[in-house]
Amino acid sequence: MLLKSEIRSSIYVKIYKMTSTPKSKIKINMMSSADKIAGQGVGSAYKELLRLLKTYNGETIDFTVNQYFGKSDITHYHTVDFLFYLQSFFSRKSIGRRIGYVHFLPETLDGSIILPLPLFWIFKSYVKAFYRRMDQLVVVNPDFKQKLVSIGIPEEKVTYIPNFVAKEQFYEISVDEKSEIRKKYNIPENRFLVVGTGQIQYRKGIDDFVELARRNPDITFLWAGGFSFGRITGNYRHYKELVDNHPENCIFTGIVDRNEIRSLNNIADLFLLPSYDELFPMSILEAASCGAPVMLRDLDLYHDILAGKYIPCQDIEEMDAQLKALQKDATSLEHYREMSKDVANTYSEAALTKIWEEFYEEQTKL
Repeated sequence: MLLKSEIRSSIYVKIYKMTSTPKSKIKINMMSSADKIAGQGVGSAYKELLRLLKTYNGETIDFTVNQYFGKSDITHYHTVDFLFYLQSFFSRKSIGRRIGYVHFLPETLDGSIILPLPLFWIFKSYVKAFYRRMDQLVVVNPDFKQKLVSIGIPEEKVTYIPNFVAKEQFYEISVDEKSEIRKKYNIPENRFLVVGTGQIQYRKGIDDFVELARRNPDITFLWAGGFSFGRITGNYRHYKELVDNHPENCIFTGIVDRNEIRSLNNIADLFLLPSYDELFPMSILEAASCGAPVMLRDLDLYHDILAGKYIPCQDIEEMDAQLKALQKDATSLEHYREMSKDVANTYSEAALTKIWEEFYEEQTKL
């Protein structure tokens, strides 16, 4: 028996193919090592795009993965590997137009990973050089255009295309399934549950997440994610200590697969991401697609892409006050649950497939 999500996906594919005009295929070579490190949003975004192109654009786009030699119309770089950088010097006749996917900025690295200072400076300079090598860059948040301009990238070379998630991967599950998942984690049905997902590092606001657990012993806090970069994670000892000695009402699952992330988002009474710095987290879209109300530290970058669709908090004091209020306010939670559904529809695969196809077509003409 087909799941509702699979039926919806099948309908989307049929409608899209019926309304599309057959064209000669564009040859795209995807260069990425994003799936080699578990538990990071870059890998999720990369997999989603590959699946989208294969499902919706199979008749208009032909793509290969990590092909160093061969002819293509476009080479799309998803990560900043040094071998990829060297390949970007191959002739235009061979690799076609060079597209860079900007999943992070050099400044995002501050505090996230620890390297000897000279190496860190070299790596940040290298990232800037990599982005400058590209013919076109794609950002997932419009606010980052100007930040790229500030490091010498012409504004016309930067295109905004948001992230998205697949309905067949992230969707609301049944009440019975939710009950089973809560039993698995020993979380009572009537217990208010706050879920966060992502790597364990300073910029994700992990310290505030744990402090909120200490302040609210009547709420369960669950963080799904771990140390994707191991011991070179910024302030690793501190966060390892935090994870090993957390409050009783705080659960750290470690790195889990995307199916488990879907399950955890579904049992959340509230999704909380207290990050200090982001681009456009896949974790927000994944939670929204599962119908979880979303609370965020109110970063400027969310104002355009998620305006009015989340619970904004300036600091831990506001988060604490909102949590205490929301436990007793089912009406507000239901309102933001509906707002999450709006977010999921806005950044759905159906909405993004045409944008990507038109983007690639335009690039082949330049």
